[in-house]
Amino acid sequence: MNTVKYSLMVNLGSKSYPIYIQAELLEHLGLLVQQTGLGPNVLLVTNPTVGGYYLVPAQRSLEAAGLRVSVATVPDGEEYKSLEWASRLYDAALEARLDRRSPVVALGGGVIGDLAGFVAATYLRGVPLIQIPTTLLAQVDSSVGGKVAVNHPRGKNLIGAFHQPALVLIDPVLLRTLSQREYIAGMAEVIKYGVIWDGDFFAYLEQEIARALQLDTEVITRVITRCCSIKAKIVEQDEREYGVRTLLNLGHTVGHAIEAITGYQVYRHGEAVAIGMVVAGLLAVDLGWWEKSDCERLNQLLTRTGLPMTIPGIDPNRLLELMQHDKKVLNGTLRWVLPRKLGEAGVVSQLPDDLVLRSLRRIVLDH
Repeated sequence: MNTVKYSLMVNLGSKSYPIYIQAELLEHLGLLVQQTGLGPNVLLVTNPTVGGYYLVPAQRSLEAAGLRVSVATVPDGEEYKSLEWASRLYDAALEARLDRRSPVVALGGGVIGDLAGFVAATYLRGVPLIQIPTTLLAQVDSSVGGKVAVNHPRGKNLIGAFHQPALVLIDPVLLRTLSQREYIAGMAEVIKYGVIWDGDFFAYLEQEIARALQLDTEVITRVITRCCSIKAKIVEQDEREYGVRTLLNLGHTVGHAIEAITGYQVYRHGEAVAIGMVVAGLLAVDLGWWEKSDCERLNQLLTRTGLPMTIPGIDPNRLLELMQHDKKVLNGTLRWVLPRKLGEAGVVSQLPDDLVLRSLRRIVLDH
């Protein structure tokens, strides 16, 4: 194959970029990088798990296109999305002799994409970034839109930038090496898109969730494409999250607090977001924003998907305290993304603490 057609374009003027969604894309990586005019040096960032499966074919494709590849391996885990590891990648970029046309290639899930993207955004004041997401969560969400960051001990993604990729390569075949738990965790972000933007897509997920969980090629390709299409439309309207892009944070206010309070060791990101969506749904019903029947449909779909809806033995007051450090706090006020109907959401602020605590207590066990 001499040409590969992109599936979607994120239209951001001079920062526009294509998203390729296709099986067996990895073998065309070098060709696609070559077509963008990037190089000749490349820093490929991955982790040991992903690298064990895909580093050799990725490196082979890049080198076959005449690119000089340096590899940096970051240990597997959210705790390595840190300034310390960013500094190590700066060293790797220096050793790889990257210049402003030399891309950083992120081969991995959300942690690798965020960390490598942060390094690409800040090294030499910005070098090109190529995203090759290998988890469902990264394929449908974090690889598109240009958000890159590292964590701080007091909160997730507090140190970051907006740095749009040069291109995104999404190969559904790569999902076959994911653990079942990791794959299911990614489905939380998929469901989120149905809740905030597309009620018909939510209904499609209700109908096809069994096939999606079995990694049916037709279903999962359609799911990924629809999620990326929604994300692209939102980013085109609001690149830097001053407005509609905030809706993508449904479930994340509580989710990030759950991750922080458990030291990023207990819950996958998508699992925490799923619990956060449950809380958001309860709040929306209590406020009269949302029909209880729609809330029940969301909870049923989360249950059928195998996502958690409760957490054991965590102090709701401590969760609420951690939320005050969330990125969505504006002028000292915590903003919540809450559903209005399936396919539509809005932002509300200044919710009374007792109302929030009531919903939090309903998802905390043994407290």
